Amino acid sequence: MASAVAPFSTESGETIRATLFPRDGIGPEIAESVKQVFNVAGVPIEWEEHYVGTEVDPRTESFLTWESLESVRRNKVGLKGPMATPIGKGHRSLNLTLRKELGLYANVVRGVVESLEIITRQASLRVAEYAFHYAKANGRERVSAIHKANIMRKTDGLFLKCCREVAEKYPEIQYEEVIIDNCCMTLVKNPGGICLAEAVHGSAPDIAGKNLANPTALMLSAVMLLRHMQFNDKADRIHNAILQTIAEGKYRTADLGGKASTSEFTNAVCDHI
Repeated sequence: MASAVAPFSTESGETIRATLFPRDGIGPEIAESVKQVFNVAGVPIEWEEHYVGTEVDPRTESFLTWESLESVRRNKVGLKGPMATPIGKGHRSLNLTLRKELGLYANVVRGVVESLEIITRQASLRVAEYAFHYAKANGRERVSAIHKANIMRKTDGLFLKCCREVAEKYPEIQYEEVIIDNCCMTLVKNPGGICLAEAVHGSAPDIAGKNLANPTALMLSAVMLLRHMQFNDKADRIHNAILQTIAEGKYRTADLGGKASTSEFTNAVCDHI
């Protein structure tokens, strides 16, 4: 989940309006699964659906329209399916357009905050502030800055300097610095120690429209969106329902060794909510 805004706040009973990009291949099918699950869980959300244009929008230099970007800016929250940038020249990739135009800078992957691009002191401080705020808001006790400052002394050195400045404002959170090489070695030696997951996959055009896709990744992305919006109870219910459905094994999709369709898997998740 990429972010450029402070944690979301809602009024009790308020309906949230969010932008939805169903997108390519299996995108529309798994987006429908998320909508169905949210509806059963009673999430007070209204989806504003947007689709990528058929021609390049000169205002964005991309197939993403200016109106689509304005929707995200206005709603502050959104969910997107897999995006496949059309082959050719003269336009920006869809994901790059989203990052650049919306100023997205923090990529949160199951509790890990990653920087998308760090060039300036301002960008470094932004990522660090988000990481520590996320840790505090979610009961995390430690923030790790993964770097290559031993080689890239100026760029990553600036990043670490900014992280240390922010860390001083959060004395209750343990701060550590880990060279990327050591981090990778730790992941290889102890894969259970850190859980890194990202709800990003291809559009799978070969099974698009066949009711065969596994909607789990987009559902879990949606769970992270709920946590961002502080609907933690509903996020927990949906998350647990997904895990229970997979654990039971009766309605697993083909990629999980089962024979269930997208709709059957989704219905099973709904039954567990």
